[in-house]
Amino acid sequence: MAKALTKSQIAAEIAEKNSITKKQAVEILEQIAALAYKHAKDSFTIPGLGKLVLVNRKARVGRNPATGETIQIKAKKVVKFRVAKAAKDAILGVKK
Repeated sequence: MAKALTKSQIAAEIAEKNSITKKQAVEILEQIAALAYKHAKDSFTIPGLGKLVLVNRKARVGRNPATGETIQIKAKKVVKFRVAKAAKDAILGVKK
């Protein structure tokens, strides 16, 4: 399996394709990340890629895998990323 792209490699690719400096590309990536963090509570969408959403998980009963003992897991908020249909189709191919 291929290695994941690093931030530097992504920035270099963006810079090359858009005729900007690598430093400007890094700033764009950082700005997108900052926007995502700021607006994730309301949901943050990157068109064609997916959406960050805040989800409330209910309290539930779980099991300690080492001992088999049942434990109570508290309710909590979690951040999820929902992949856009366009991204799924581009990566996996369109289902017939």
